[in-house]
Amino acid sequence: MISINDLDFHFGSRTLYDGANLHIKPKDKIGLIGLNGQGKSTLLRILVGEYKPDGGSISMGKEVTLGFLNQDLLSYDSHEPILIVAMQAFGEALALQKQIDETLLEFETNYTDDLVDKLADLQERFEALGGYTMQARTEEILEGLGFTTEELQKPLKLFSGGWRMRVMLAKILLQQPSLLLLDEPTNHLDLPSIKWIENYLAGYEGAVIIVSHDREFLDRTTNTTVEVTGGKLVPYAGNYSYYMVEKEERNEIQKGAFENQQAAIRQAERFIERFKAKASKAKQAQSRQKALDKMDRIEDVAPEAAKVNFSFRFSVQPGRHILRMEHVTKKYDEKTIFRDTNVHIERGDKIALIGANGKGKSTLMRLVAGTEAPTAGNHQLGHNVIMAFYAQHQLESLRIENEILQEMIEAGSKRNEMELRTVLGSFLFTGDQVFKKIKVLSGGEKSRVALAKTLISEANFLLLDEPTNHLDMQSVNILIQALDQFEGTFIVISHDRFFVENVATKIWYIEDYQLKEYPGTYAEYEQWQEDREKEAKKNGLPSPSAPKPLPKEEKKADASPAKTPSPDQKKALKELAEVEKKIDEREKELAQYEAQLADPQIYQNAAQLKDATLKFEQVKKELAQLNDRWEMLAEM
Repeated sequence: MISINDLDFHFGSRTLYDGANLHIKPKDKIGLIGLNGQGKSTLLRILVGEYKPDGGSISMGKEVTLGFLNQDLLSYDSHEPILIVAMQAFGEALALQKQIDETLLEFETNYTDDLVDKLADLQERFEALGGYTMQARTEEILEGLGFTTEELQKPLKLFSGGWRMRVMLAKILLQQPSLLLLDEPTNHLDLPSIKWIENYLAGYEGAVIIVSHDREFLDRTTNTTVEVTGGKLVPYAGNYSYYMVEKEERNEIQKGAFENQQAAIRQAERFIERFKAKASKAKQAQSRQKALDKMDRIEDVAPEAAKVNFSFRFSVQPGRHILRMEHVTKKYDEKTIFRDTNVHIERGDKIALIGANGKGKSTLMRLVAGTEAPTAGNHQLGHNVIMAFYAQHQLESLRIENEILQEMIEAGSKRNEMELRTVLGSFLFTGDQVFKKIKVLSGGEKSRVALAKTLISEANFLLLDEPTNHLDMQSVNILIQALDQFEGTFIVISHDRFFVENVATKIWYIEDYQLKEYPGTYAEYEQWQEDREKEAKKNGLPSPSAPKPLPKEEKKADASPAKTPSPDQKKALKELAEVEKKIDEREKELAQYEAQLADPQIYQNAAQLKDATLKFEQVKKELAQLNDRWEMLAEM
C-alpha cells in the first residue's frame, strides 16, 4: 500500500531519519514507538505531505486515502452542532442530498420523466454512499466516544479542547480512510471511550498507524510494532508485549556479537602493534589493518532505561488518618456531582481514581486538596499531613525564563545541586540539558520537570491528576519506579491501565453520585466489574454502572413550591402532550420511508420511487416543524 525507501529527514542540523525503510500493507495495524523527539509524529506528517523528505522516496497508490488525527485539531472551532461537524465526513453524500432536495423542489413545477430518471440516479448513488444511514452511524460513533444524545445538537465551540478532539476523531473514523494515522488518540479519552475505540479498531478494515505511550492500548489494537531508533524504522512482527520480549532477545544476540567482535579487534590490534615494525611480518600487519578499517562495526546495546536513584524525604511523619470527608455533597448550581459521600484515607494508601470523564474525578481531587469547598459536609486533614498537588495546569506555573536546574533549586527542597541533578537525571535530564530554559521545552519535558518538583517537595501525601499525559514510555516507567519507592500516601487519576496496575493497591470509582472503593489492583477490579455486568445481564437487571436518578426526596427538596398553572399554561401543557405524540408518530413514519428508500428494488419503479421520496421529504419537513413547536412550548 505504501513503501518508504531510504528516507532522510533533518530538522536543521539534527538528523531524524537516515536511510529509513518501511512497507505498509493493507490491514496492517502498526504501533509506532520510540522515545520523545525521535520523529514519530514527524513521520506521520511526512506521510500526509505536510513535511517533505530530504532524501529517499515514498510510494503510495492513487487509491490510498489517509485520515490524520493530530493535536493541531484541538484549535478547530465551529458554531455548528457537533453532529453536523462530524457528518462533514460524508462530503459527497451531503452534496448529493442537496441535489436531491433541489430536484424535489423542481418536481413541484416541472414533473417530467427525465427529472424522475435524474432523481432515481441521484438517490441510487446516495444510497450506495450510505446516505440514508449516515446520521445514525455518526450518532453511534459520537455516543461511543462519550457524548450524550442531548449533546449532539450543541455547538462545537461550547466544548473543551479534549471533547473537540473526540469530534474530530469521530469525523475521521466516519471517513473510513484506507490508512488511519492516529497521533496519541488516547490523550483526550477516558477509560470507557478507550475501550470503545479498541473494539472499533479491532474490526476496522483499513490499515492503522498509532503513535501512543499507552502500552495496554497498543497491545489491544496493533499486530506490528515499529520502533523509531537511530534514524531507522525497525519492525517487529507483533504487538507491544511481543516487541518487549523480541527486543530483549535481539539485544542479547547483538551484545554477544559486539563482544565477540571487540575481542577480535583487540587481538588484531595487538598483532598489528607487535609486528608492524618487523620486516618479516609487516605485510601481514598491514593486511590486518586494512581488514580492520573495512570492518562493519557492530554497535553496543544502548544502556537500559534510566532508573530512579534518589530517595524521598519527609520532614514529618503523618498520623494514621490522612484525611476524612464525611457526608459530602457537591453541586454546581442545580447539577449534583456528589451526594452524601464519604472519603477515608489512611497512611500508606496507594489509590487510583478511575472512571469516565464528567463523573467528578477532578472535582473530588480538588475537594480532597481543599482548593474547592463542598456544598455540604466535613473535610478533616490528618495530623502532620503535608500535601502536594500535581495537575496539568501546573505546567503553566513553571517560570519560563528559568533553566531547569534553577527551577528545581527555587522549589525550596533544601537539596544541594548534586542531589537535584541526580533527581533530574532520573527524569532523563542529563549533562548540560539541566541548563535548558523552561520556555524551549516540549510539553512532555515540562511535565517531567513539574513531576520532579512535586516529588522533591517532601510532601507525605501526593495528589496526581493525569501525571502520565505527554510522558513517553520511559518516563512512565520512571514515575512507576518513583511511586513504588514512595513510602507516603497518594491518589492518582489516570487512564493509563499499565500505570494504574503497577502503582495502585486500591481503586476508587464514582457510582450513583458517591465515591466507592475496590480493595485490590486494577486487574482484579476489572474482573470484578466484568462479573457484576454478567450477573446483572443474566438476571435481566440494568448495568450496575449505569447512572441512576437522584432520590426523589432530594428532588423535592430542591424543587420550587408548586404553583397552580394558569389557563394559558394548562393549554400549552395540553398542546405539548399532543405535539409529543405527533413527533413520535412522524418519527416512526420517517423510519418506514427510510427503509423503503434503502431497498434497491424501489429504484426499478419510478412512480413508487417518486411517491416514497415525496412522502419522505414531507414527513421530514413536518417533523422539523413539530420539533420547533415542541421547543417553544417546552420553554413556556
